[in-house]
Amino acid sequence: QLRLVESGGGLVQPGGSLRLSCAVSGITLDIYAIGWFRQAPGKDPEGVSCISSSGGTTNYADSVKGRFTISRDTAKNTVYLQMNSLKPEDTAVYYCGASYGSRASWRIQSTYNNWGQGTQVTVSS
Repeated sequence: QLRLVESGGGLVQPGGSLRLSCAVSGITLDIYAIGWFRQAPGKDPEGVSCISSSGGTTNYADSVKGRFTISRDTAKNTVYLQMNSLKPEDTAVYYCGASYGSRASWRIQSTYNNWGQGTQVTVSS
């Protein structure tokens, strides 16, 4: 059974860093793309980043480009989101999702078949 579990969220000051983890079980990363979304209170979900099933393609929202880096460790079946230079507007619940065989845009939630429970990231002084 496919399962995704996010961790690594917390409270950080502006300018700080966090690394989120998405531990995946029940599948292998080489056949699933993994995406990160976030949702702030009162706002629509936003696609943050995605890594392809091959690991060779990564995508980022303009709002995080140059600050966030997505990566994966296939031996640990885990995808990471390194977040640097965090801003208050990065505050949200962050979710990871798994997508199998979809040609739809990585920015669309329906592209993903399964989701984790989310981890809260709060950027505040």
